[in-house]
Amino acid sequence: MNIFITGTAGFIGYHLADLFLRQGHTVHGYDGITDYYDIRLKQARHQLLRQYPQFTATEALLEEDAVLQAAIDACQPQVIIHLAAQAGVRYSIDNPRAYVDANIVGTFNVMEGARRHKVQHLLMASTSSVYGANKEMPYAETHKADTQISFYAATKKANEAMAHSYAHIYGIATTMFRFFTVYGPWGRPDMALFKFTKNILEGKPIDIYNHGDMWRDFTYVSDLVRGIALLLNTAPSAVNANPSISNDSLSSVAPWRVVNIGNSQKVRLLDFVEAIEDSLNKKAIRNYMDMQPGDVPATWADASLLNKLTGYKPKTDFKHGVKQFVEWYREFYDC
Repeated sequence: MNIFITGTAGFIGYHLADLFLRQGHTVHGYDGITDYYDIRLKQARHQLLRQYPQFTATEALLEEDAVLQAAIDACQPQVIIHLAAQAGVRYSIDNPRAYVDANIVGTFNVMEGARRHKVQHLLMASTSSVYGANKEMPYAETHKADTQISFYAATKKANEAMAHSYAHIYGIATTMFRFFTVYGPWGRPDMALFKFTKNILEGKPIDIYNHGDMWRDFTYVSDLVRGIALLLNTAPSAVNANPSISNDSLSSVAPWRVVNIGNSQKVRLLDFVEAIEDSLNKKAIRNYMDMQPGDVPATWADASLLNKLTGYKPKTDFKHGVKQFVEWYREFYDC
């Protein structure tokens, strides 16, 4: 199968492309290699993917529409998986325009490519942040998600609405997946696990927000990409509602569905920190801080819809996942 993936130099995109390539698919990657974090990490991921003969890549921004459409034309994809985005809750306060450019304009360009090529399935990344101020947990896809409290989350909720309209108008089978705190080897330097590991090794304090009263549904990256890969074969149609799936988020007017991908377990942030300390055999210098604007105290996924659609349930224990990350970090940075 020809698969077009945006964000292949990114954390999740790299792992997903690697999985599909190992399965024998042809993958064309598209990534802007922006300097939101160290581009050497992004370049290293792409270099590993280029070892596969069936991998090609275009390095350009999503906003460069002519370049993007030419890359999609060359790939002739049956499936498009859109992962590229300007990520980060806190950065969206400092530079909201970057989110409009990448997440709104860029996503529209990707959807146009999917429309022109009449792809069999368009899969697009959303985020657990869209649940916003919703306090009903675990989060289910059928819950209302109208109270986003970060601009990043607002742009991703807009993507869901944009995709639904295209699914309705043009009949594009579309699956949105909402991620829950993804972590693992090759992770992003702006995320807690990476920052905590780096600072603990360097003897620097780590910032712990809301004085540690935080809970997250940590999802190991290999579990996440396996879930995405299995969803590839569950393209929604406007007439395939299964009455046995009581919590199906399938639209009543479009071949569109949203699916949570999470570990379905709440983990206390301080327990996560202790797992890092144990893997490093070194204690952290803890700097307890107030809650950051735009952040939420807890996330927790109801991933039963994913299980009903694919038979799969993420299951990696966070202590094992942290250990795998620390081993990768020490090897990559030779420390």
